Amino acid sequence: MFKKSILTAALLLVSVVAAQAEKVTVDPKIKNYTATAGVAGNLGSIGSDSLNNLMTYWAEGFKKKYPNVNIQIEGKGSSTAPPALIAGTAQLGPMSREMKGSEIEAFQKKHGFKPTRIGVALDSLAVFVNKDNPIKSLSLDKVDAIFSKTHKRGGADVTTWGQLGVTGSLAAKPVSLYGRNSASGTYGYFKEHALNKGDFKNSVKEQPGSSSVVEGIAKDIAAIGYSGIGYTTSGVRAVPLSAKEGGKVAEATYANVLNGSYPMSRMLYIYVAKKPGQPLPKVVEEFLRYALSKEGQAVVVKDGYDPLTAKLVDDQLKALR
Repeated sequence: MFKKSILTAALLLVSVVAAQAEKVTVDPKIKNYTATAGVAGNLGSIGSDSLNNLMTYWAEGFKKKYPNVNIQIEGKGSSTAPPALIAGTAQLGPMSREMKGSEIEAFQKKHGFKPTRIGVALDSLAVFVNKDNPIKSLSLDKVDAIFSKTHKRGGADVTTWGQLGVTGSLAAKPVSLYGRNSASGTYGYFKEHALNKGDFKNSVKEQPGSSSVVEGIAKDIAAIGYSGIGYTTSGVRAVPLSAKEGGKVAEATYANVLNGSYPMSRMLYIYVAKKPGQPLPKVVEEFLRYALSKEGQAVVVKDGYDPLTAKLVDDQLKALR
């Protein structure tokens, strides 16, 4: 879910986005990137799998501008970002969730200051089914009943598609669950927001990456799983969601992310070690400025995620000063 400040800024462009009939475009007020002199050296990124493709695309574009920069990217889950930043084995820590208090405390204990969080893209965390599954929508109450064994939202356990109103040959089939492992920020976000911090069923088939989740669902008519919207393929379909049973249903669209009606909207981040009052190393700062430029946000759209608004970009750039 978004913080109020993010929603307030994002709402400024809702009417514009709606008028574009869901063709996602980059805010024209975002500035172009201008290359500068003196950018070279090694740049390491360790963290989110959800951001792995996006980081790779950004790295490719950045290296074209700065051939003397060597970039290494590793995406094994958001939980791997804080230890890498603490140890100094990476300068960039992409995460699909916010750092936990314990992670921030561990960082501060080592460095003497807190890490800096930079929002780089928007995402509608999607609940995917096979493209041939006819289910029209789900509430988060039902999602909890499907995936959780603790049912913090109070619903009855769901094990078959017939319990969700699906008819025909699929009705009697057990719901086949796909998800991420506990190192994943997407796992953590889904656990907190969809399951109300409840526990996953033991039957969830934990996958090492988002692409594996989507691939599994595409091959299994009875499957359901979750990942960032950027991993959508032709073999799966994002199910429209409502926050509560009987509530307003919203599709996983850019407009619904901006207006707050899609209940699984989130910001995607890159964390860095920035000493208060001191600039970041030039190669790190310029990479972030590139990601937050018009060109960088066009890459966000290319990768299937949603771009920041100009106001949100300005807010992130202030954190670099």
